[in-house]
Amino acid sequence: SAKTLTASKITLPDDIPKKHLEIPLNCTALNHTGTCPVDYPTGGATEEPGQPSTCPEYFRWIHEDLRPWAHTGITREAVETAKRTANFRLVIVNGKAYVERYQRAFQTRDVFTLWGILQLLRRFPGQVPDLELMFDCVDWPVVAKSGGYGENGDNATVAPPPLFRYCGDDRTLDIVFPDWSFWGWPEINIKPWEGLQKELKEGNKRKRWMEREAYAYWKGNPAVAETRMDLMKCNVSEEHDWNARVFAQVRFVDWVKESQQGYKQSDLANQCLHRYKIYIEGSAWSVSQKYIMACDSVTLIVKPHYYDFFTRSLVPVHHYWPIQEHDKCKSIKFAVDWGNSHKQKAQEIGMAASSFIQDELKMDFVYDYMLHLLTQYSKLLTFKPVVPKRAVELCSESMACNAAGLEKKFMMESLVKGPSERAPCTIPTPYDPPSLSAVLRRNSNSIKQVELWEKRYWDNQNKQQQQA
Repeated sequence: SAKTLTASKITLPDDIPKKHLEIPLNCTALNHTGTCPVDYPTGGATEEPGQPSTCPEYFRWIHEDLRPWAHTGITREAVETAKRTANFRLVIVNGKAYVERYQRAFQTRDVFTLWGILQLLRRFPGQVPDLELMFDCVDWPVVAKSGGYGENGDNATVAPPPLFRYCGDDRTLDIVFPDWSFWGWPEINIKPWEGLQKELKEGNKRKRWMEREAYAYWKGNPAVAETRMDLMKCNVSEEHDWNARVFAQVRFVDWVKESQQGYKQSDLANQCLHRYKIYIEGSAWSVSQKYIMACDSVTLIVKPHYYDFFTRSLVPVHHYWPIQEHDKCKSIKFAVDWGNSHKQKAQEIGMAASSFIQDELKMDFVYDYMLHLLTQYSKLLTFKPVVPKRAVELCSESMACNAAGLEKKFMMESLVKGPSERAPCTIPTPYDPPSLSAVLRRNSNSIKQVELWEKRYWDNQNKQQQQA
């Protein structure tokens, strides 16, 4: 019998599939009314969510990023101050998103950032609190700690402007948020992260680590930063072989050629062919880090000055190998020689990085991070968010139904089909000062240890040359 009838209830067998709630795009309603549909669900999934998991360690930095407002709260005046460089104001009221635009971002950064936020609302309907924030899509953080704000200035009652962006550094207070490329980057044909993550995992299987080229690989645009121009000097030449194979790809020239050829040379899943891959910042942080670290290769990270929302949990010599900024070529050569002499340990470092990217940076956690960050941020607001007169309501229909080309393709691929059937992960507690100091000290000591090994290596090389 498909079901068992009792006097008190009907029970269904365990193998009957559960029906999941889906919210299809309603482009017909949008075309008829010119406005967003009004029948979105405002509650969560119909199923009882399972036991929530604990969020990854990098979620603890949410507390650190919001600490400047812990005592003062966030006033409307502070938010308005952040408008100076913002690309848009985002307002969420009763589960609906409204946007007031100030200036267009480079390419479609703002478009896919807003698309990602709309998918968050579809994934967790009724769970994203009312809020109002300013978002800056430019790379460089601008809210300086030295601006006289809070504990970092003379006047502890003055709070800094709360400004969201994709990266920060140790000198600024900008609030970091997942970047647009998680939902796609149509200008250079980088697919949405959920599908690309699977392709990268499959791409790793095409060539075992031991069979890969025993060199360090990098391909990118060197023109955006002096440090990248300096990296080009590490390429193989008649005078030196620094164990690096670096290739320039000038954005506005080579990407046109790539688009004409179907992006065959820039397929990220086909670039896991070297034992070592180099990550180096551009004008600021680069979205390329997650793609590089997903390759099973040992990631050689040239000393970074910026961080995004997940990179502060990366551990030197566990997830990556640190490269000195001012002596890149010698540092890269030592790293590759060390790895080729310690193959098992090198493979472990590469695997630790790709495991981190696959397990702790899946889209489930990206959305959970967004939800927790916005929830904690909203708790600090000292005013009631209201929809500005010049703001327009934004929904998935208003963005995707009239889109075209890769922009539409990536939106449809990254569309959240319906409410999540799992509860968001549980955010870890904040760092206390001793535990945060211990983390920073551990990382610093690991980097110093590598620098010591590197110095001994080159001292021995010099001695051998002198004896010869």
